[in-house]
Amino acid sequence: MLIDDAQTQQAAAMNRGSEQNSPVLIDGVEINTAASGRTKAEMSLTMDAVISRENLMLAYQRVVENKGAAGVDNLSVLELKPWLKQHWPSVKSTLIAGSYLPRAIRKVDIPKPNGDVRTLGIPTVVDRLIQQAIAQTLTPSVEPTFSNSSYGFRPNRNAWQAVRQAQQFIQIGKRWVVDMDLEKFFDRVDHDILMSRLARTIKDERLLKLIRRYLEAEMVDGKEVIKRDKGMPQGGPLSPLLSNILLDELDKELERRGHSFCRYADDCNIYVSSQKAGEHLLKDLSEFLRTTLKLQVNAQKSAVARPWERKFLGYSFTRHKVARLKIAPSSVARLKDKIRSLTTGNGSKSVAKAISELTPVLRGWISYFRLTEVKSVLEELDGWIRRKLRCLYWRQWKRPFSRAKQLTKAGLEEVRAWASACNQRGAWWNSGASHMNQALKKSWFDRLGLVALLECHRQFQC
Repeated sequence: MLIDDAQTQQAAAMNRGSEQNSPVLIDGVEINTAASGRTKAEMSLTMDAVISRENLMLAYQRVVENKGAAGVDNLSVLELKPWLKQHWPSVKSTLIAGSYLPRAIRKVDIPKPNGDVRTLGIPTVVDRLIQQAIAQTLTPSVEPTFSNSSYGFRPNRNAWQAVRQAQQFIQIGKRWVVDMDLEKFFDRVDHDILMSRLARTIKDERLLKLIRRYLEAEMVDGKEVIKRDKGMPQGGPLSPLLSNILLDELDKELERRGHSFCRYADDCNIYVSSQKAGEHLLKDLSEFLRTTLKLQVNAQKSAVARPWERKFLGYSFTRHKVARLKIAPSSVARLKDKIRSLTTGNGSKSVAKAISELTPVLRGWISYFRLTEVKSVLEELDGWIRRKLRCLYWRQWKRPFSRAKQLTKAGLEEVRAWASACNQRGAWWNSGASHMNQALKKSWFDRLGLVALLECHRQFQC
């Protein structure tokens, strides 16, 4: 069988050294070495390279590790291996012949914090395998050409590096930001423009046609079949790389003009020295994107402002001369909404159960926001979370007798416990009152395993 689950090296390494003769590694496997003129990577951008055993083994493992939902054929990741044993020879022959036709993609709408929805297109697991194999073959050729100011969906790059770089731009005096939002970028990608950029690197017509077929694959929403002549579905392994290939043209234009910027996918911030310069730049870039890439800047969401008035990848900045990283208020608000959904309106849920559900949410959140240098918001959040849990306790105790009994058991004097239990105030008021704070102290929740954001942050700084 062509594809199996043999163990492959896990650490992804993409060398961006200045010497052209350096090996390029991906998943610990040497993909190419540079040669005079065209590199081996460029010469190996063929369908044969995509479906090579080594490349498909890597792609198979990635798809299995990423799990994900089934596509329109309902074939799960767990069912992929037996399916390939039976059907891969025929799939391989159509890929070699250039006649392979991808299946339709399944439409899934994900709610966004602003009330809008983000549309995902979920390919079948077989198409995810082929897309992953294409991405692995294409990456070594295009990755070294990308801008150092691009951080999204790239090996050894992340959002933390982007916000750190933005902080440095502010600290050297660029205290205005052009916060540019591309309107429905993934829905409006022009296929002809993207394919013309790909044709600069890929010479195999079979591979170009296959990528175009993935771009044009129909989308299924229930029983409705949606034809597509533009846009790039989010949800497949190839889309992030294709977005960087297209938006690299914006990066190159900003570099040509000598601007300081950070781009993470379609989220781009450019740092300038004055409001006037920022307004002029935003106007110029809007025209450039419209005429060159047929992309639209969202005028309502884009702005020229002070960095501390905007957010970038969930972070913001203080207005001090030495700008400090802080968590954007909207990021705090989204966390609170999530916590409310786990602790409010469910009197039957135990506090222990609520804490077990909160734990991965809080750990993941503080891990991402580990760079914050303003810690007061973490202390405030810790207190607010404990109050939400005290509120849950108060609702569960329900009757005055039960409340008095629990407060006494927690250490309050009986007279005070009864007075507090019968005060006829609401649950939220009582959760913040002194009797609940004294009865259910921080140490109480520590013993139950509640994650303390401030303490976790301190651990990250060690």
